[in-house]
Amino acid sequence: VSQQVSHKKEATEARFRPGRKRIKVRYPKGKEKDVGGKPQSILTQVLDKGRFLRLGDTLSLNPGKTMELRCKGTKIGWAYPSYLDIFNDPRLSIKQHEKFGQLTLTSPSAADTGEYSCWAVLCDGEECEKDPDRTSTTYIYFTDKDELFVPSVIHFEIVYLRPDKPATVPCRVTSPKATVSLHREVPPEEILVDGSLIYYKPSKGFILQSPSPEHTGAFYCKASSTTKTTPQISTKFQLLYVEVPSGPPFATIQASQKQVRVGDIFNVTCTVLGEPEADVSFRWTFPGQSFTRGVLEAEGQCYLGETGRLEKTSELRGERRPTEVEDGEILRGLL
Repeated sequence: VSQQVSHKKEATEARFRPGRKRIKVRYPKGKEKDVGGKPQSILTQVLDKGRFLRLGDTLSLNPGKTMELRCKGTKIGWAYPSYLDIFNDPRLSIKQHEKFGQLTLTSPSAADTGEYSCWAVLCDGEECEKDPDRTSTTYIYFTDKDELFVPSVIHFEIVYLRPDKPATVPCRVTSPKATVSLHREVPPEEILVDGSLIYYKPSKGFILQSPSPEHTGAFYCKASSTTKTTPQISTKFQLLYVEVPSGPPFATIQASQKQVRVGDIFNVTCTVLGEPEADVSFRWTFPGQSFTRGVLEAEGQCYLGETGRLEKTSELRGERRPTEVEDGEILRGLL
């Protein structure tokens, strides 16, 4: 009898052991539930009648119709094709709302084809940084049957070939379904694309995995599609082989005045020289940054110099108390 009672007691205790309760899993606010091990995109497209489309890696749209993108978060950063900034395009509008960021592009065209991305911005006082866990990127094609290649303001582009890194011939297309081939001008021939040493990505162009001196010369791309029977020719590309490996970007800083009075406006310019494909961002530090008075504005621009290297400039303008700036020691622009 005592054994039976003991067994009943053990069974009762087993049913109520800690850790055996069924609980409902709750996901933290601000984080999207993973699907197949990959976080869901925080970037969406606004459709008609208040419907939303969560974006993936690529999206194809027709040109002409206004595009509106949204990104969830109270403080959102955006990236988009750089020429929209270079030409200060009024068609582009970016607004921050209480719970989401909004990017609107009116009258989009084939030239707007490119990578669009957004990310949550994390701030600790004056220091802010990109949240790597809440970043979404989508490559958007604005498909135009009359413009198979993404238009470029450069009609003859130089591509540097280096022995230590792949090179890209940037003949991007407006439709991922276009058929593209690479051609040499002299002697006239089509380049064999084997899918490994040379392969094509619609969002990048032709990628040469191991550039060599035999790849130098003038080249162009040819594209065709099911909607356009006549092939189109891209801009021309001059491929130059450079023996010297690429180096890190180099920054310089210069102030418009050495000394200013209270209320005066002055400029401080930080310029970076580097390779055309280098990813450069600016961060400013200056005296009294945490209790800034007056008006401070920062803006940037980038362009290719005569050497083909990227020259990117960020300028800080503001009204400050008297401050001496010598050799970038007091006011610094940091990469």
